[in-house]
Amino acid sequence: MASDCPIDVQFFAAPADLAPCFTTTYHMTVDLPPGERVVDMLLPEWANMRFFSETVAGPDMAALRSAGAQRFQATGPSAQPTRFEIGRSHMWGMGLSPLGWARFVGAEAADYVNVLFDGETEEAFAGLTQLCETLCCADSDLDGQFEAAIAQLREGAPLPKNADRIIAVQEAMADPYLTHIEDFADRLALSKRTLERLCKRHFGFSPRVLLRRQRLVRTLGAFLTESGSWTSVIDRHYHDQAHFVHEFKSFMGMSPSEYVALRHPVLGAFAAERRRVWGSPVQSLDRRG
Repeated sequence: MASDCPIDVQFFAAPADLAPCFTTTYHMTVDLPPGERVVDMLLPEWANMRFFSETVAGPDMAALRSAGAQRFQATGPSAQPTRFEIGRSHMWGMGLSPLGWARFVGAEAADYVNVLFDGETEEAFAGLTQLCETLCCADSDLDGQFEAAIAQLREGAPLPKNADRIIAVQEAMADPYLTHIEDFADRLALSKRTLERLCKRHFGFSPRVLLRRQRLVRTLGAFLTESGSWTSVIDRHYHDQAHFVHEFKSFMGMSPSEYVALRHPVLGAFAAERRRVWGSPVQSLDRRG
């Protein structure tokens, strides 16, 4: 196992017409000697597409739609961490916001939570497989690859009819002062039943789980990018330390102290650079839908 993980991450800003559909687009190079691998853990996040042109990662999810390594790995929205191993790699990553999921995938997001699958064989991602020919090949012209991928995406599905409502939900749930379902529904002028259906359809989880997940990820994002203890970064809306520990275990499957004991060579570097470039350390904290 590698002791260090030299990585290079370059972020790409989606054009205005596609920006609401994507959380992060980036190219990452992991420069390890042949045969060495590094282990890390992804946080709960929105759906993601990852395109490999060299070694592929080996993640562990609660459910696997297909076995083996794929050059196009796709995940649905998650509410649990994802352990992964990665060696010397070149990879493009594209995070789908809930609006991006509604536009380019369209399936019931609740059916895809905490699932990894082969993007080339999963029917819901059929409209995105063309990206493999553009992004699953080594190319020194990253800007050219990105522009080609954007052109392909523009040929895809149009925005869904309820795009404005999806964006409004995304922006509301990112508000750190929003903590109650009633306020969530009132903010959007929706009934709680309608909000429930909308969230499960496009976000994958109930409104209650979404707010709980946001609270935890805010704390985790701060912990990864700021020095100090849990006490200095814990979200203000946890009742006390015991409440935080209970919620941490519920989502992460381990205690905060167990998480601290793990190394985060990839995620730590990625989160710090993302915060520097985009202003938030992880994509599930973005306000845009």
